[in-house]
Amino acid sequence: MVLLRMRPRPAPRVAGRPEEASPRGRVLVVEDDPDGSAILDEALTNAGHHVKAVQSAQEALAELTAQEFDVVLTDFKLHGMDGIELCGRISDSRPDVPVILVTGYGTLDAAVAAMRAGAYDFITKPIDPDGVLLAVRRAVQTRQLSQEVRRLRQAVAEVQGFGQMIGRSPEMVRLYNLLSQVADTTASVVITGETGTGKELVARVLHQRGPRAKGPFVGVNCAALPVNLLESELFGHEKGAFTDAKAKRTGLFVEASGGTIFLDEIGTLPLELQPKLLRALEGRTVRPVGSNQEVPFDVRVIAATNEDLETLVKTGKFREDLYFRINVIHIKMPPLRARANDILLLAQHFIDQYSRRTGKRVTGLSSPAAERLLSYEWPGNIRELQNCMERAVALTQYELLTVEDLPEKVQDYKPSRMVLDVERPDDLIPMDEVERRYILRVLNAMKGNKAETARVLGLDRKTLYRKLERYGELAHKQHV
Repeated sequence: MVLLRMRPRPAPRVAGRPEEASPRGRVLVVEDDPDGSAILDEALTNAGHHVKAVQSAQEALAELTAQEFDVVLTDFKLHGMDGIELCGRISDSRPDVPVILVTGYGTLDAAVAAMRAGAYDFITKPIDPDGVLLAVRRAVQTRQLSQEVRRLRQAVAEVQGFGQMIGRSPEMVRLYNLLSQVADTTASVVITGETGTGKELVARVLHQRGPRAKGPFVGVNCAALPVNLLESELFGHEKGAFTDAKAKRTGLFVEASGGTIFLDEIGTLPLELQPKLLRALEGRTVRPVGSNQEVPFDVRVIAATNEDLETLVKTGKFREDLYFRINVIHIKMPPLRARANDILLLAQHFIDQYSRRTGKRVTGLSSPAAERLLSYEWPGNIRELQNCMERAVALTQYELLTVEDLPEKVQDYKPSRMVLDVERPDDLIPMDEVERRYILRVLNAMKGNKAETARVLGLDRKTLYRKLERYGELAHKQHV
């Protein structure tokens, strides 16, 4: 039997990787020979497909109008309308349904005619059931993936987000509700969350949806500048105030008047600058470096940090009075791993974005690639997912992204989650191991901060240190 591929296929599987489960679909068999129809019906039914067999092209078109099918398997030679004409009719009216042509004429002319008619695959007789099952499985998978891509694209278009934010998980719905209440106010806001969760996007959305939308949005990264330059950036300076001050400069607070100033990474703000910022916020005036005059400003302050400001206050790294001044409203951004329902939605959004930008025809994700995205924990959050999709679209040679298009750390990631719902007793683990994994997980979440880890776990520091030392000794013995 000859099987000619009529469309591009995903990349071949890597040796040693498990084969994905075969998709089950609804197959419409068009065959006027009872024996041939029976052979196809039996083979497809035994493989788990739902089969409907008809004897003519007219019956096939009627069935396609009445119900849904994932693939049409039709003989080339039929009474009345032949398989080529039927394939063309289906291609025009139902282009989403792949058609596989079966013929006794394995010639180049027949293959070209099938391709022109829009056939998905072309099979020659005598019928090999295994070959038919392979062709049908691929066709069903292609249609199901196309349907998923359309569903995701529709979801991206229809998702009830907030501004440019995308997501409809419960965590994001709660965030949207909070943002809708906060946007109309002028109260100061602190946005916290891990790197890459979209804190600046939230700040911009609050500005755009708020009463100061017509004013400027001015942002500064407090971690990017040394203290002397940061003070000049925020408050401005007079000519000659310092060596490089060759001209007078208006600070960002004054530039942002009538709008919003966004203080990113405010947790890194130097201690010596914090009282000056507090005085400016309380008096609504700034004193430029080298000046004795106060300059008024009128801004809404939105700050962001990936650090725990309360912990910084307790450790003396952030002034408590400044913390209470800026933290009128607190918005906590959920990490991407807590938004599992949004991962594929965001991935599809980025695929569409980068495929348009590069001019490549990339329509979505293969099932194995989608599974990898869902199992990965995304420590870099949305920014990491965005970079991953940009890379994958740039590298792929197919319409659907494959596992091989993803970064190696995503391909090879092994979840560290503890599985408690197990069926085999051999899969259960001792309580000591449960404790060890949980402690290390909390330590990782606290970014190695042992004091915070002990607080979350409800342990004193000495107990935590003793346990960590024991885990280190065990790890050392296991590697010796």
